Amino acid sequence: MSIQDSTTGEVLRSYSIDELKQQATLMRGYNLAVLCAATSGHAGGTLSIMDIAAALYLRVANHDPKNPNWPDRDRIVWSTGHKAPCLYLGLAFAGFCPKEDVALLRKLYSPYQGHPHWLKLPGVEVSTGSLGQGLSIAVGIALAAKLDKKNHRVFCLMGDGEQQEGQIWEAAMEAGHFKLDNLIGIIDRNRLQIDGWVKDVMNVEPLEDKYRSFGWEVVTINGHDMKQVVEALETAKAKAGSGKPTVIIADTVKGKGVSFMENIAGWHGKAPNLEELNKALKELGLDGQIPVEQLFAHAQQYQAEVERRLDAKMPKFHRNYWWNAAENMKVQMKPTRLGFGQSLAANGDDPRIVCFGLDISGSITISEFYANKPERKSRWISMGIAEQSATSAAAGLAKEGKLPVFGTYATFAAARNLDQIRTSICYGNFNVLIAGAHGGVSVGPDGATHQALEDLFAMCGLPNMNVVVPCDIVETRKATDYLLLKHVGPKYIRFAREATPIVTDEKTPFVFGKANVIRLRHEAANFIEAFETKLESEYRDEREDLAIIACGPMVPEAMRAAWILKQDFGYETRVLNLHTLKPLDTEAIVRAARDTSVVLTAEEHQIGALAWPVANAITQSPALYGIPTITGAIGVKDRFGDSGAPWELIKEFEVSAEHIAAKAVELIGVKKSQTGAPVSEVHLAGTK
Repeated sequence: MSIQDSTTGEVLRSYSIDELKQQATLMRGYNLAVLCAATSGHAGGTLSIMDIAAALYLRVANHDPKNPNWPDRDRIVWSTGHKAPCLYLGLAFAGFCPKEDVALLRKLYSPYQGHPHWLKLPGVEVSTGSLGQGLSIAVGIALAAKLDKKNHRVFCLMGDGEQQEGQIWEAAMEAGHFKLDNLIGIIDRNRLQIDGWVKDVMNVEPLEDKYRSFGWEVVTINGHDMKQVVEALETAKAKAGSGKPTVIIADTVKGKGVSFMENIAGWHGKAPNLEELNKALKELGLDGQIPVEQLFAHAQQYQAEVERRLDAKMPKFHRNYWWNAAENMKVQMKPTRLGFGQSLAANGDDPRIVCFGLDISGSITISEFYANKPERKSRWISMGIAEQSATSAAAGLAKEGKLPVFGTYATFAAARNLDQIRTSICYGNFNVLIAGAHGGVSVGPDGATHQALEDLFAMCGLPNMNVVVPCDIVETRKATDYLLLKHVGPKYIRFAREATPIVTDEKTPFVFGKANVIRLRHEAANFIEAFETKLESEYRDEREDLAIIACGPMVPEAMRAAWILKQDFGYETRVLNLHTLKPLDTEAIVRAARDTSVVLTAEEHQIGALAWPVANAITQSPALYGIPTITGAIGVKDRFGDSGAPWELIKEFEVSAEHIAAKAVELIGVKKSQTGAPVSEVHLAGTK
């Protein structure tokens, strides 16, 4: 049985092996089309696992599209969450949702998130994205079924690179120990991960022997032979009472069916462009069979509504101040992460420096350490997808006098391994540099599981830890230079993925632990030339109307807000670049509060990583006793991230310069109301 009416037990559709082959091919075509429409996503792994997805959703798993929460349904857990399009297409082809709606993949407000979210789309069992967690969830679901004496099965889809996560083996041990014969693991063994071949990055073989040693039944199949796939799944499903969980290891080809994608690591996290899509569809024998134009039109129509909604919620001013919208005040943009790689490349000859690869090495630019420098390769240690172990290994290297550096997405660099950072690194006060890359919402379409909006809480809360959040590519390089070779002790640097405005240059001061003051002097052809930057300790009060204290990518937004406030309201703004969050430049904060009496913080993070230390500095300073200070905060308001384009998310999460300026006008209005001065207004949420 598979797709059925849960009320009557009637099987609604039964697919033969040949029909499943056809459906899997169609699903591959739709998959590539929706990835192309999204302009992001993971082509390689979705193509390798598609035959398994087709067999599961269309023949093997019992479920009811009209009753997604049917208690007796089989559960399908996608631990390999980046292959979410396969999950969505499995649901769509089974009748849970319209096929054309999957074209809304990775778009803002869409239930088809970059990684699956069970609260947004019926049929999705659990929210996943951080690799290695799904099998543990599946163990819990299988245990619940045993406790409730239910007969449904729990399927858990994993990748072979994912087997590098230690939590996988904890779950494997538990499943064998508890004799969970209602649990079926499926490993998509396509042998490739982001950094290359699994065997070269961190070998996980022999998988068969390892799972057997944990008490599992093991079946190895050709993951592209539909007959073998179906037989393995149906046999595993029928093994009630065996006392053993089953794992199906499916040998597959990454990028299966498309010659220029097959066995190419670069297609792991890449979507085809239109030319590549058309070529791929021809190779799949689907030329003219996928409604590409209709899918694109559906996505474009949806996107137009997204843009309308975003525009409606943006504060309005007398003109458009968005980046590079005016004929003057032009700005150059580059990804801040490049500054991190530049520093490692420049300083890597120091024999003490050892860099760890954690499978997204090129993306975060840590691989620049050894690029074109083969003599450094012995000091490059690839740990694969194993953040926790790498963290403690870095502590061991530091104890022996090395300068270890590791980094990954900030949510994996500072959350998944938090206990290891706390105990192995900070408690021992070891000299380890941690890079929290792709911080904030700039990861964009990957969605909430990959967007770090809480990491600074954790890092700033750890004794001995030092935290720097640079504002652009130039400051990121300077900060990395300092932390790498001059600062001794635990240190965390957080930077964005997206190209962001360059607002500093080689002459701009950078002193660890000391804030910079940035002042708008005049409009100019280039944005950076309109401002003057000084060390705060060298700055003298100019009787500004308010101070905006910002860090990271919010510094350019604060500068743009200062421009808006000057042009539309005549307000003068002191922008404080608080690039070092720990130790905090409390003197600079206190002076800003004393001189302006209005302080607004801006952070691309849950409100509080910056706002709370600033507020604490103000409330605890004897210099401010009896001096009223009006405060406000811009940041993420106690919510998780979302899929969407990075700049869309800046608007959606209300952390743009427009939102900063609108809040500033509100706070200055409070200040003026206390003195009886006229209060300016700003038009909010599209009103005029």
